[in-house]
Amino acid sequence: MINLIAPINSLGYGVVGHNLLKSLLKINPSTALYPISQPEFSDEHIEKAMKNRGQFKLFPSVKIWHQNDVHTHIGKGEHVGFPIFELDKFNDVEKHHLAKLDQIFVCSEWAKTVVLMNVYRPASDVQVIPLGVDVNTFKPKLNQSEKTIFFNCGKWEIRKGHDVLVNIFNKAFDENDNVELWMMTTNPFLSKEEDNQWKKLYLNSRLGDKIKFIDRVNTHKEVYNIMSRTDCGIFPSKAEGWNLELLEMLSCGKKVITTNYSAHTEFCNDDNAYLVEVDSKEVAYDGKWFHGNSGSWAKISDKEIDIFVDYMRNIHQLKQDNNLTINQAGVETANKFTWQNSALKIQKDLNG
Repeated sequence: MINLIAPINSLGYGVVGHNLLKSLLKINPSTALYPISQPEFSDEHIEKAMKNRGQFKLFPSVKIWHQNDVHTHIGKGEHVGFPIFELDKFNDVEKHHLAKLDQIFVCSEWAKTVVLMNVYRPASDVQVIPLGVDVNTFKPKLNQSEKTIFFNCGKWEIRKGHDVLVNIFNKAFDENDNVELWMMTTNPFLSKEEDNQWKKLYLNSRLGDKIKFIDRVNTHKEVYNIMSRTDCGIFPSKAEGWNLELLEMLSCGKKVITTNYSAHTEFCNDDNAYLVEVDSKEVAYDGKWFHGNSGSWAKISDKEIDIFVDYMRNIHQLKQDNNLTINQAGVETANKFTWQNSALKIQKDLNG
């Protein structure tokens, strides 16, 4: 039996919690769910796991949550924290919580290195559990439109490079190029005014009429229907805890352009992605969620912007020459990173 502590909602942690719960139940039907806050929805998997609660005392507890609050657990079994973090340093509260755990699960080798550099733990206490993608939903498909459509998905944040993406797009193309940039970037934690400020930054740019905003959708199928109509994912991320949307784009067979830094290096490589190397890091500061007091992220300067520009132009030229094909290496990668494999690795490491 496993006691799983996780949110169930449409945000990052909630999506991870729900998908891991479904896969864990397939290999361990006695998995019990202790949701963080009220679940946004319910289904047969959630109902079953909620009914499994009660016989928890001696079974391991896995908490999928922020590193500053992974210490509290269910029962007297092994306590395992599974934080998904973006920066390369922890503050004192985060270190305290991580140090009290019996095991720490992380989603990438990059994250394991960060933990071992910040928290005094044997390497054997830190296990890499890569996250997954639903390959039955996110299937390869070429976009049939004559336009070259670039796509970014992820809530408005400087951390995700949204402050530089608008400059990259405007530098890469002009008014005569048959291109569009689709932004599915609604951030539920921003005010309407803050959301409008981001949109104005893009709409008031030189190529604002080639930029399209897409509202959040409720299901993975709807996300796939949008992704399937695009050609290339553009992710100028400064730091990622995983980047589910990037892996989903690979599963759809789309080309992707991204930084060669942080957690998505677990599944992005020179074979399946256009990687932009970063020469240096900078203090992580955005004045909203990151205040420069703990950790750094990739610095995207003019050199990196120019590389992004070249890659975007390359993709557009391939499309115009009818040479843009399915990213087969990306599809093969996605087939290795399934939620079932994630659940199997959790089960193995808990028993190991």
